[in-house]
Amino acid sequence: MATQSWRDSYKGMSSDNIKGLVLALSSSFFIGASFIVKKKGLKKAGASGIRAGSGGYSYLYEPLWWVGMITMIVGEIANFAAYAFAPAILVTPLGALSIIISAVLAHIILNEKLHIFGILGCVLCVVGSTTIVLHAPQEREIESVIEVWDLATEPAFLFYAALVITAVFILIFHYIPDYGQTHIMVYIGVCSLVGSLSVMSVKALGIALKLTLSGMNQLIYPQTWAFTLVVITCVLTQMNYLNKALDTFNTAVVSPIYYVMFTSLTILASVIMFKDWDRQSPTQIVTEMCGFVTILSGTFLLHKTKDMADDAGSLPVRLPKHTDDDGYGVEGIPLRRQESSRSAQN
Repeated sequence: MATQSWRDSYKGMSSDNIKGLVLALSSSFFIGASFIVKKKGLKKAGASGIRAGSGGYSYLYEPLWWVGMITMIVGEIANFAAYAFAPAILVTPLGALSIIISAVLAHIILNEKLHIFGILGCVLCVVGSTTIVLHAPQEREIESVIEVWDLATEPAFLFYAALVITAVFILIFHYIPDYGQTHIMVYIGVCSLVGSLSVMSVKALGIALKLTLSGMNQLIYPQTWAFTLVVITCVLTQMNYLNKALDTFNTAVVSPIYYVMFTSLTILASVIMFKDWDRQSPTQIVTEMCGFVTILSGTFLLHKTKDMADDAGSLPVRLPKHTDDDGYGVEGIPLRRQESSRSAQN
């Protein structure tokens, strides 16, 4: 009887959710690998030109960077398709898998050491993602892109979008010139805020293309092209500032912090715009939040692991003892920031 009761309460994932799940997992593998390849390309380009973190674009002439970019594009296309089939609250948290891939590859390829607690962080990410997958809401039934436009123009989401745009302009024009090279949250803040809007537009565009391929042409509506314009603008902005963050800070630090901020803001935007929680019971919502907190715990554990020196020193600012051939310390911090730290201590 207990087994029968569980089966009645758990109806399983819809076919659309399963498609979205598979696409999201594939996306995470490609994106996780792309972080490492792009970082190698950025370091190689920075050795012979102006670094991206200093405003240079020499990486555009580096083939290795383009390999990483193509890999990321493939991952983003899979991610794009996933949003057309499954709700953002299911697809977005699965990006935790890309953190695991990135951390493991950074340990192997970039010599950015992954400690035992980093491995535990990876396990927590997997557990949290599994919890969310098992309790994610079913995709909302939408028959026209106009329905999505109506959701996007409701007062609550317009207020959220206005706050995001205002915050992005403040970060770009006020904080980045002074703090972009020393505070990781500045670059990542821009990427995450813009990313929450881009995901909503990507989902709208994905739904429009899915409906078009099924025989209901959505390309005749100006709303489809408006969402397309937003996607292009947001993606270009994200790419620019993510490159700066990757070139300036440690990959294994950028990835988890970006994931935490991006996922949190995207879930918030999805709850406001698509009202995901309206179709769920309080128990499901609480379970999803527990899964998300578990993922956050894993990502923060990965982040804190990078602050653990091999000598277990207790200094608040840890200074690498040597650098690699690209002018980076063992933790990937530019030399000029190390020297400024030494001056501050002296």
